[in-house]
Amino acid sequence: MASLTDTYLYREIHEQPAVLHRLLDKEEATAAALADLVHGRAIEHVVIAARGTSDNAGRYAQYVLGAHNGLSVGLAAPSLFSIYRRPPRFGNALVLGISQSGQSPDIVGVLAEARRQGAITAVLTNRPASPLGEQADVLFDLHAGEERAVAATKTYTAELAAVALISAALSGSAEQRAELLAVPDAVEATLGMNAAIAAAAPRYRYMQRCVVVGRGYNYATAFETALKLKEMTYTIVEPFSSADFLHGPLAMIEPGFPVIVVAPSGLMAAEMADFARTLRERQAEVIAISDAAELLDVARVPLALPAPVPEWLSPITAIVPGQMLAMHLAHTRDFDIDSPRGIRKVTETV
Repeated sequence: MASLTDTYLYREIHEQPAVLHRLLDKEEATAAALADLVHGRAIEHVVIAARGTSDNAGRYAQYVLGAHNGLSVGLAAPSLFSIYRRPPRFGNALVLGISQSGQSPDIVGVLAEARRQGAITAVLTNRPASPLGEQADVLFDLHAGEERAVAATKTYTAELAAVALISAALSGSAEQRAELLAVPDAVEATLGMNAAIAAAAPRYRYMQRCVVVGRGYNYATAFETALKLKEMTYTIVEPFSSADFLHGPLAMIEPGFPVIVVAPSGLMAAEMADFARTLRERQAEVIAISDAAELLDVARVPLALPAPVPEWLSPITAIVPGQMLAMHLAHTRDFDIDSPRGIRKVTETV
């Protein structure tokens, strides 16, 4: 079995603090320029076009831009543009395209139609010289460097940080900006969980199904953690909000059923601890990703986040244990970590 530290994935996960430092340093002026356009047009609505991992960054944007900037944020349905040829009217909206590669024709089509309709377009991508980048009024370079592992890691956290940077620029908040600038160091500290996660992973070598639960800002983290586990370990993993899970899926719980609960400290922490206690009453096995003692105490496998950050930024740190858990579980199963079966780095959908 190849050394884990020699894989692209391992290296790219550990590059994330440097990528975040670079992004925040180089794209602050870009965020300010976009904020000027948004304020100048009195925009109140954002439409996001994305797929896969980038779609999960869009879920994060729904919470951040809604809570901090009062913007209504919706996710586009690209097939309305590419297959049905029935694009909705954007009106006075910001249309935001998020794509690591900038290649997928359906996402490009949404942004092209937005420009045709006269909407402001912004793009977050790791390849500015891409078809999607060409559709941008305002272009954010993720500055992640080449990402060679198929599973996206450093580009995802860069997308989250870019969304947070846009939010801080729109609000003009010095406090938000200072909180965001501290995040790369918090991610660096979170990478110190690697040994604990490596020790926990063999327990789940034969796991065939599980769920990942988050809420609020970390609803996106539940989706992204589930995606990483699916694509790297070939496990059936479904993401839920805790509220939705109680409306029926709770019936799936049986003794030993694994549930990953992502709930850093913040307004959701107490509710998520209560949710975890409900799971324990039904004899589920709770794996907790949190810095909240109340939740960690309930967990069978507590994965304690070492560097608390404000809740609105916690998805940038909370996804890192999910990335590492998927990596170590795939390694325990002797799977090809860098090139999971049946998928490619760039997926082009129409």
